Amino acid sequence: MITPSYTLLYVNSPEASGAFYSQLLGLTPVETSPTFCLFVLQSGTKLGLWSKHTVEPAATPVGGSELAFAVSDNAIVDSTFASWSARGMQIAQMPCSLDFGYTFVAQDPDGHRLRVFAPA
Repeated sequence: MITPSYTLLYVNSPEASGAFYSQLLGLTPVETSPTFCLFVLQSGTKLGLWSKHTVEPAATPVGGSELAFAVSDNAIVDSTFASWSARGMQIAQMPCSLDFGYTFVAQDPDGHRLRVFAPA
């Protein structure tokens, strides 16, 4: 069985998105170029930021997706919300309780959804 090990986001500017995610994740990219930026997360999973202008084959929007950050409790959801709001990040969903837990959704500069949640 194969296991996914990369998440690729198509972005307008890998340099700008790389700076955004570097601050958000507290990580330095392991690879950067004018068309690509790569982070290796603590889990070993890789997050790639690929220029939407150069990805091959060309990508067409086919639906929504989000990066989800599971945290241990509601207080961390609230403190992350306060921190990201103070940074001026676009908030798509205010903190609330849903069937799976307590959550909020922010967006990166390209509109990708970033969900933080404490599982119920």
